[in-house]
Amino acid sequence: MNMDMEIPTLKDVLLARQTIDKYLPRTPLIEYPALSSFAGVRVLVKHENHQPVGVFKLRGGINLISRMPDAERASGVITASTGNHGQSVAFAARMFGVKAQILVPEGANPLKVDSMRALGAEVSFYGKDFDDAREKAEAIAAEASMRYIHSGNEPLLIAGVGTIALEIIEAAPEIDAIIVPVGGGSGAAGACITAKSINPAIKIIGVQSEKAPAAFKSWNARRVLEDKMETSAEGLATRVGFELPQRILWQHLDDFVLLSDEEIQHAIALYVVKAHTLAEAAGAASLAALIKYRERFRGLTVALVLSGANITITQLRAALPPA
Repeated sequence: MNMDMEIPTLKDVLLARQTIDKYLPRTPLIEYPALSSFAGVRVLVKHENHQPVGVFKLRGGINLISRMPDAERASGVITASTGNHGQSVAFAARMFGVKAQILVPEGANPLKVDSMRALGAEVSFYGKDFDDAREKAEAIAAEASMRYIHSGNEPLLIAGVGTIALEIIEAAPEIDAIIVPVGGGSGAAGACITAKSINPAIKIIGVQSEKAPAAFKSWNARRVLEDKMETSAEGLATRVGFELPQRILWQHLDDFVLLSDEEIQHAIALYVVKAHTLAEAAGAASLAALIKYRERFRGLTVALVLSGANITITQLRAALPPA
């Protein structure tokens, strides 16, 4: 394990917020009475689906690429992604005039691929899953002397997405818990750093699909593990734990739960019906966890990170009940 990667602090999150505020509006934190009533818990939804390309990771991409040295910008960046991290890198690269190359696995969400290409990135397909694409991107970066951007092992990415929890606490300082979807874990790690620094009593709960449990098992074992990757929720689809987020989660995450893909799909429909809002599978995972474990949250105020809205028509139809 590479212990040289420094864990970001609240200071890094505050510095990231100064940068991000120049380029992105703060996203809403909204309570929907119908949703709170259904859950039996006061629910506040953090709308990262309102970001320009509908994904929370924009915060990290902007924070990292804005701080890159000129030499790194000139040589371009390369990354691997199932889609949302790639959109973040593509968006920030376009903003700062940097060439971006992104590898995605075969069968990647076409909406996300089209978005990356529209943002000017060069997108190539490689491998059956994210980790195949990641290993290839790392090899290309070494050969071409390009800046490889890992989707989790980057302190500036984690500090950037840590601004989500900062905005939640500023808008609702009474918050008791924040539930965060986990693929590689950067979002949950950022929430941990921020919330535990401001109010250690706030509980941070991570959520992953039981069909891609590598981060969950790594957290439980306190070592980075590899596992199956069979989920249809591409934002949760990693088969190897990420070192830097895991180091943070081992210290600060209060709980980590697994969900079935069917439970996550049901939450997509709940968001449409109860909150009139659109969530991709990963974005709906936090709501699915709240519904499944609602008894442990009785009487609390819970923030759900709705991390993204890049869902295809086919995926949405599959999630909605018959008319």
